[in-house]
Amino acid sequence: MRYFLTRSSAGKPMTQFCGWLKTDEHSSRYFGRTGACLFLLFLFFGIATAVAQTLTVTTADGRSATLTVAQISAAAHVTIAADDHGAQTKFEGVPLATVLTMAGIQLGDSLRGARLTEVLLVTAADGYKVSFALAEADPVFATREIILADKRDGKPLDAKEGPFRIVAPGDKRPARWIRQVTELKVVAVK
Repeated sequence: MRYFLTRSSAGKPMTQFCGWLKTDEHSSRYFGRTGACLFLLFLFFGIATAVAQTLTVTTADGRSATLTVAQISAAAHVTIAADDHGAQTKFEGVPLATVLTMAGIQLGDSLRGARLTEVLLVTAADGYKVSFALAEADPVFATREIILADKRDGKPLDAKEGPFRIVAPGDKRPARWIRQVTELKVVAVK
């Protein structure tokens, strides 16, 4: 929000709010607009918060599913002890294979042939992206378990990390341990 003082054409002080809402010291009819502007701001931030509390999963053929924090919290969790920038940390989360299956992406025996070229593109709230071969998330192929973490040391992830974070044990560098995950998208590489 921004407030600044300007002068009206009559030379009287006028406060300009939200860039388009103007009030002056003698007019009460504009206060309805102030309330409307505040309502729109609260609505916008409420929607932004709600969107941040969901995860969109898109299949290679373009179908999307939206998973909520409640759905992911209700799924079976695993705990992984990991070194996060020199600190021993316990992450709790849902195996990435389970999240993909919840969204309708088939793994296991159906992941063969041309499907072995599929890549999982993970996107964060700030636009940062990382990729994993889809087979890396499938327990039939991989010996490690990549998780979509929602807790760190027994507590929900804070705003700078969560609500979801990828934890990929075995990576020598945690560059793919992406924070604030908003989207998982399967892409067929040709």
